[in-house]
Amino acid sequence: MLFTEVCGLPVIPQEGTAPLGTVTSLDVDVVSGTVSHVRWRGGRFRRETALPWDAVHTVGPGAVRVRSAALEPVPPHHDHELLGRRILTETGTERGTVLDVAFDTLSARLLALFTTRGELPPGRLLGLGDYALVVRAV
Repeated sequence: MLFTEVCGLPVIPQEGTAPLGTVTSLDVDVVSGTVSHVRWRGGRFRRETALPWDAVHTVGPGAVRVRSAALEPVPPHHDHELLGRRILTETGTERGTVLDVAFDTLSARLLALFTTRGELPPGRLLGLGDYALVVRAV
């Protein structure tokens, strides 16, 4: 599934039908190459909340179902999101911008990054900072 397909989906508790909110983004752990958190906005004050990937029961075309409503503090947003992020090699060469990311909804493993310069395998990811996603040069 693609990150852009997940953004905007309702977040629904596994045992309920009323949405808690709407997915705003997915955070990534670059070291493990996996989705680490689902970010969603909802509730009375429309606050953004992060739910660890382990709490996700299923991700489908209609909703993200979560096992638990137990929420953890929201990690800094800009440190973990890939969409729209500038890409640089470890030597500082610009390699475009991240357009979308394909991932496995069962394991949360990243499968491919789609950039303005083509597809990038997740094995080339080195780090993610405030300024850019850093990748291994080919």
